[in-house]
Amino acid sequence: MYTDKKNILQLVALLKAHRIQKIVLCPGSRNIPIVQTLVNIPEFTCYPVTDERSAGFFALGLALNGGSPAAICCTSGTALLNIHPAVAEAFYQQVPLVVISADRPAAWIGQMDGQTLPQPGVFGNLVKKSVNLPEVQSEEDEWYCNRLINEALMELDHHGKGPVHINVPISEPFFKLPVTELPEARVITRYQGLNVYNKDYQPLIDRLNRYQRRMVVVGQMNLIYLFDKKYTKMLYKHFAWFTENISNQTIPGMPIRNIEPLLCSMNFEAQQKMRPELLITYGGHIISKRLKKFLRRHPPVEHWHVATDGQVADLFGSLTTVIEMDPFEFLEKIAPMMDSRTPEYPRTWEALSKNIPQAVFPYSEMSAIGKVINHLPTSCSLHLANSSTVRYAQLFPLPNDVEVLSNRGTNGIEGSLSTAIGYATASDKLNFIFIGDLSFFYDMNALWNANYGSNVRILLLNNEGGEIFHALPGLEMADSSRRFITATHRTSAKAWAEDRGFQYLSAHNEEELDQAVEVFTQPSITSQPMLMEVFTEKDKDIEHLKTYYHNLKK
Repeated sequence: MYTDKKNILQLVALLKAHRIQKIVLCPGSRNIPIVQTLVNIPEFTCYPVTDERSAGFFALGLALNGGSPAAICCTSGTALLNIHPAVAEAFYQQVPLVVISADRPAAWIGQMDGQTLPQPGVFGNLVKKSVNLPEVQSEEDEWYCNRLINEALMELDHHGKGPVHINVPISEPFFKLPVTELPEARVITRYQGLNVYNKDYQPLIDRLNRYQRRMVVVGQMNLIYLFDKKYTKMLYKHFAWFTENISNQTIPGMPIRNIEPLLCSMNFEAQQKMRPELLITYGGHIISKRLKKFLRRHPPVEHWHVATDGQVADLFGSLTTVIEMDPFEFLEKIAPMMDSRTPEYPRTWEALSKNIPQAVFPYSEMSAIGKVINHLPTSCSLHLANSSTVRYAQLFPLPNDVEVLSNRGTNGIEGSLSTAIGYATASDKLNFIFIGDLSFFYDMNALWNANYGSNVRILLLNNEGGEIFHALPGLEMADSSRRFITATHRTSAKAWAEDRGFQYLSAHNEEELDQAVEVFTQPSITSQPMLMEVFTEKDKDIEHLKTYYHNLKK
């Protein structure tokens, strides 16, 4: 019989799955539900040791004999501090040791309750990983708990061995043992390259070939990678490739880029039919909220994330495998290992994508972005500021030789203009910057320096406030709060742009926009940088956007 505390059940199930079999148990009350569950698992060999200081070194000895990890479990309070010397020894001797500490709920720490002290992170830099588990109240809590435990246990032998700490808050009552089976906890596995000296990767390839509904999603990548033609042919037909323009040219072939309108056009049942069995991801952040929602609501059987840092990135809540490897090296290595059958899945996605009409808008922020993109000169750089701008830019196809950059690491509005100006200063190409009014005025001091040249072209979209807030589903703003949420204003960049030596262009309607775009997108570098300020009405912008997405659902 096992405890009903779901964080403990996840912990015990994953200790078993990660084959940690030798466990030292110290006496106490707060860790009783952990101990009672552990001793009922026949795969574990449990050792009772009363003195925590001695128990820590005893567990160290167990791990040293054979090299496989050992664990030690103690109660809350100073019991944990007594394990510190053994943890230090394990760290410097590089011994895989799992320290499991029971804890009071966070609300009672520092409130004069018994046997309490701040336990999370107590070992500082002397452990390779320290996690504090949530008390599970929801599915999201359980996913988070599972991920934290996997992260800690995978770190035991990642770039050298060493100790990890898992802290387990437990609320009363905790003496009940009503559960008869451990949960089927998700196990995340790490491959440090496809290298037989790390672990046998043939089962990975076998599963890869077994799945017929394979999808690759590529996040932000600031580079262009030219695949060898022999690999392009091998790879392209086997996967449905999804990218955004911030991914640049980093896939073997033509990807699906109209992700937002494509998924908007599909109802729940249609999306469920297109659920992938295998998802492979590489690159950085992804913009599309609909893609995130699709893969969270219709999760794949397996999700493999390929990255050189080997870190866990569980964006869709279904990660099963981390492959610590350059993604292009990975793709070129698996290409000749894939069977010759061509699945229908990629072709079905391509057909659905081609059925989506090209986005066309009346005069608005979206139409301004679309017009400039359609007239961009070849081999330029395009910088997309955050919020609405970077999202609207995904609605329009870009020439392949346009390099796209954006501060998507944290997605903040600050610094987009400064980053783009810095990049343009070191560039000999034309650099176009698409930016909204709040982002521009927040960072307008980016133009207050003498370093940049005349290769800068700024498209400033001014609708007198934060338009994106008006498009948030379910948000209703009272007049009393509107100006505080949307930062409404009546400001123009004309005087500042001209003071900083820019040629200033403006548009208030379709005709003025067409005339300004012709000047703004001329392919030669002129004697002055340019700023084109496009004035629109935010209410109409949102109405046009909602109409566009509504029509896709018909």
